Amino acid sequence: MTPQLRPAWTKSSHSNPDGGNCLEWSPASCTATGAIPIRDSKNPQGPILTFPSHSFAIFIAGVKADAFSRHQR
Repeated sequence: MTPQLRPAWTKSSHSNPDGGNCLEWSPASCTATGAIPIRDSKNPQGPILTFPSHSFAIFIAGVKADAFSRHQR
């Protein structure tokens, strides 16, 4: 049986140190599995969502392009 990975979590340097709406991800797990685990920093014992790295790259490109804005230009 393979031991379960215990990821080291990282938060964006742009995150508010006092909490707020932050996501955490585990870069080492990405390298080991090819998938990106993400969790809510306010609820570290809560669920972990895992995305294929190529899907997450497309999502990040959309965020950078402001593709998810409520008021599209």
